[in-house]
Amino acid sequence: MMPRFWPMFRKEFIQMQRDRLTLAIMVGLPIAQLLLFGFAIQTDVRNLPTVVLDQSHTPASRDVIAAFENTGNFRIVAHVADRPALDRAVARGDAQAGIIVPVDYSRRLGQGITATIQIIVDAADPLASQAALSAAAGVVQVRNLALLSRAAGRASVPIEARVRPRYNPGLRSPNYIVPGLVGVILTITMVLITSMAIVRERERGTLEQLIVTPVTKTELMLGKITPYVGVGLVQMTAVLVLGRFVFAVPLTGNVTLLYGIALIFVVASLAFGLFISTLVHTQQQAMQVSFFFVLPNILLSGFMFPRQAMPLLFQWAGLLLPLTHFLKVLRGILLKGVGLETLWREVLILTGFAALMIVLSVRRFRKTLD
Repeated sequence: MMPRFWPMFRKEFIQMQRDRLTLAIMVGLPIAQLLLFGFAIQTDVRNLPTVVLDQSHTPASRDVIAAFENTGNFRIVAHVADRPALDRAVARGDAQAGIIVPVDYSRRLGQGITATIQIIVDAADPLASQAALSAAAGVVQVRNLALLSRAAGRASVPIEARVRPRYNPGLRSPNYIVPGLVGVILTITMVLITSMAIVRERERGTLEQLIVTPVTKTELMLGKITPYVGVGLVQMTAVLVLGRFVFAVPLTGNVTLLYGIALIFVVASLAFGLFISTLVHTQQQAMQVSFFFVLPNILLSGFMFPRQAMPLLFQWAGLLLPLTHFLKVLRGILLKGVGLETLWREVLILTGFAALMIVLSVRRFRKTLD
């Protein structure tokens, strides 16, 4: 097998070298995507534009408004005179939140009666509204505890919860987004480039030359994907280096293990792209089918949205995607420092997926023009 495989590998490698524009895009595009999405995608919503309607105009009302602003989730952009003005600001999009302090706030607080503060949040954006609601609830809870402790004559609160978030104590978005971008970028580029491999040969008229050669179908398939394995690892290296030195993403685990599992994932993605290439007849069809596969990877793998919040059916569907398992590998090794004893299931699944796609690609391909 090997004497016939190397000429096929050499032919594909030379063809890749000649198409320098595509090669430059494959190496440069991941860097541009990481810099763009790494800075743009933030899961912690801060500085929500907020308008204030303070009907009390007392030190107590100004104090509670300052407490909301000090959370960092609310950015006071305007003070309005009445409720219609506040509603107009939120409706126009000038503000995404509104704080209303009623006229009797200070009096009720002084009399020991429950004082109310109304928080209006534009929930058209669920992520932003959820962050605002959580921050508002936190402000009220802290102040309630302080008031109750003072009323009871205690110097400290009765119960203190000390929360210690592990693996990402600063709750930084890049620590979550950048490892995910490694898998997403590899999926997009690897699947897309090999999905057009066979149809490109057919459209250029060079498939006839491959058909008459003694190269077997297996050798042809492996020769098609092998040169791009190195390209995928170069992409991954570029993204990891930028993630480490630009976004300060930690690298706490075994790098050799990470590259070993990444090699399996790259082969799996390339093999799936090759399988797509055996199903379609034009490069346009190949591109459309590839993007049809990429979108579920982004939405169902846990890259952007937590899988635990999805319906059970879609959680099971996400398990069929290789990116779902590779994201667990990336975040496990980079952030948690776990080893093969924890990730062996993901390794087996990725290996099985890669082997299955190669077998299906070989079985689907026919060395005929039909």
